[in-house]
Amino acid sequence: MKLDGKVALITGAASGIGRAAARLFAREGAQIAAVDIDGPGLAQTVAQIREQGGTAVPIVGDVSRAADAARMVETAIGAFAALHILFNNAGIFRHGTVVETDEAEWDRVLAVNLKGIFLVSKYALPHMIRGQGGAVINTASTAGLTAFYHQAAYDASKGGVVMLTKQMALDYARFNIRVNCLVPGLVDTAQSRGAIAALGDETRGAEMWAAITGPLGRVGSAEELARAALFLACDDSSYMTGAPLIVDGGKTAQ
Repeated sequence: MKLDGKVALITGAASGIGRAAARLFAREGAQIAAVDIDGPGLAQTVAQIREQGGTAVPIVGDVSRAADAARMVETAIGAFAALHILFNNAGIFRHGTVVETDEAEWDRVLAVNLKGIFLVSKYALPHMIRGQGGAVINTASTAGLTAFYHQAAYDASKGGVVMLTKQMALDYARFNIRVNCLVPGLVDTAQSRGAIAALGDETRGAEMWAAITGPLGRVGSAEELARAALFLACDDSSYMTGAPLIVDGGKTAQ
């Protein structure tokens, strides 16, 4: 019960890493404020947590909208009267070079992946300060450390997440708030499979999947990333802040 008595707000909780983390954090004793724009998927996550004996409330909203971000945090506080862990995990993916990416696609990727972290953190951090500490986890990507072909907006957004994490760590260390980022490699989620399928070329998709796979020779699971997020959320990582935790099967070691 590494999170016993804690309250965790997790964005992107309707599927993938977010759902796996919500379920794991609940098993470890946390009360969960589960956030996503996907209402039906979010309802499934909350139902799964409750079935395993955990406590969770669903909050449907768009992290890129300030009013929604404020409401997410206030709903969590209203339900649980505290906030100790913020897992900024919501994210989207789009293919495209700078020339191929239209302005609306660029704006949406940056709005969800980077601005969303800014907005939810903006409203969550004052409550964590009043609570005398906490942990913030931002989901970045190996695409924020090393660039990939045809991912202009996504790579830019995730590079921003890595640097925003470092900056937040500096500003909030004095309040006993640790800020770290989770850096996944290729993970077997619906979003990853959808991104490959969006190429519209089965051969090219298979080549891309193989190219992203690290030396361990396999794709990671959402549950493996959730366990890494748990490490950052609990006191096991008490001397870490401003750090990227790379979980990529060794890909960036090459």
